[in-house]
Amino acid sequence: MWALARLEPFRSIASLCYPPHCVICAVPVAPESYLCDTCREKAPRIRAPFCATCSEPFSGAITDLFSCANCTHRSLHFEAAVAAYRSRGIVRRLVHEFKYGHQQHLRHPIAEWLGETLGDPRLRGRHFDAIVPVPLHPARERERGFNQAALLAELLSKRTGVPLQNALLRVRYTTTQTAYDRQERMENLKDAFCLRKNADVRDSRMLLVDDVLTTGSTLSECARVLKDGGALSIHAATVARA
Repeated sequence: MWALARLEPFRSIASLCYPPHCVICAVPVAPESYLCDTCREKAPRIRAPFCATCSEPFSGAITDLFSCANCTHRSLHFEAAVAAYRSRGIVRRLVHEFKYGHQQHLRHPIAEWLGETLGDPRLRGRHFDAIVPVPLHPARERERGFNQAALLAELLSKRTGVPLQNALLRVRYTTTQTAYDRQERMENLKDAFCLRKNADVRDSRMLLVDDVLTTGSTLSECARVLKDGGALSIHAATVARA
């Protein structure tokens, strides 16, 4: 704490010399802000109607709760996966620069988007015993230098006070999921995850966190492992829906 206190004057000086600016358009913004109001409004929100299970949005006049074709004919192990935004435009750009451009400071505005999922009726008011990030394989984490889901989960934990639990381990290196369809993704992920040694998830209600949801296969496999370990329920929150 003493060391942090000594840094405060230098942070104040730095803020005067290098005032904060929008990470998209570079216009000045308020301290602790990363996006200006104009750019923030450009982020494509997911609005009803959308699938109650995976948040896939649909056009039309659907007013009742429904599950999409992606979810109806498969066994998913999470109760619901919630995303507040589409992976389009500035959302996709920031997530891509965060993950692949080593721009770790972007975790802050991205975590704000993630935090908006907590206002969704599927998550609002629920008690969670732990927030669990989707793990990367150790080889991929060494290559990237960090696990993006873990950094986002850490910020969400600090915001909510819900403990962070790194309960999962990725034990099998899998090729990228982007080129696979739903069935191929499921096969690619078979036995890719396990519980960490001494991780106790029994009788727990858990919030699983990742950056982007595509088909839900990764989240479902992680949820299966947690439930096999004794977890009571698994909900998921992601920054964006592909």
